[in-house]
Amino acid sequence: MDDDDAELAAIRARLRNELMQQASAPPPPSAPTPQAPALVPDIGETEFEAFVRGHENVVIDCWAPWCGPCRIVGPIVEELAREMAGRVRFAKLNTDVNPGVSQAFGIMSIPTLLVFRRAQLVDQIVGAHPRPQLAALLDRHFGRRSGGAPGPRRM
Repeated sequence: MDDDDAELAAIRARLRNELMQQASAPPPPSAPTPQAPALVPDIGETEFEAFVRGHENVVIDCWAPWCGPCRIVGPIVEELAREMAGRVRFAKLNTDVNPGVSQAFGIMSIPTLLVFRRAQLVDQIVGAHPRPQLAALLDRHFGRRSGGAPGPRRM
C-alpha cells in the first residue's frame, strides 16, 4: 500500500510541476498577417489608453492563456468584431502580462469584457456568456446599426 501512496505522490508532484511551467511560460506571440491588421489585436498596458481614446466604441477582452472560459469567449469576440466592424473596435489584453489594467479596473475574474464609449467605461461583462447573450449586451451599448441608441444594462 505504501508503494501506491509514494507513486501517487510522485505523479501529483510531476503534474503540479508541469502545470506551474505552463502557467509561467510566456504566451506565444500572435502576429497579424502582413497584408491586414488583426481584427482583434493584442494590446498591452502601454497601448491601452491610446487604443481606448483612439476609437469611439471599444471592447477589450481581458483574458489569460490558462483560462478555459477565456478560450471559449475568444472566438465569439472574433465573430462579434467581424460583425461590428466599423462601429466597434475590439482588442485583447492578457491580464497575466498586464496586471496594471486588472488592478485599475478591479478585474477579479476572467474573462472580463471592458466596454467603452467615448473613452468612458460603461460596462464590465464578466464570465463566459453564450454568443447571443454577448451580442445582445453589446447591442444595448452600441445599437445594431450605427444610428441605434444604446441603453443601460443591469444584471
